[in-house]
Amino acid sequence: MDELIYTLKTQIIEALSLEEITPEDIEDDAPLFGQGLGLDSIDALELIVLLDKNYGIKLKNPAESKSIFASVRTIAHYVAENRTK
Repeated sequence: MDELIYTLKTQIIEALSLEEITPEDIEDDAPLFGQGLGLDSIDALELIVLLDKNYGIKLKNPAESKSIFASVRTIAHYVAENRTK
């Protein structure tokens, strides 16, 4: 799981062009939206594309994505259970 979390952090930084941030700067359980990384709804769309492209996960329900994108750890758990790639 730790390797997946680190990979996801790297992919999030790359997908969202967060050049000033390293994977070590992102806490596993820190909120991604609001406080924490301070992501917004456009960033959420980028994360949905990232999950589809890299893991074959298609998120159709916006309410579902809110709980999945709570932190990097929650994304990692969802990916581990639902990936098709």
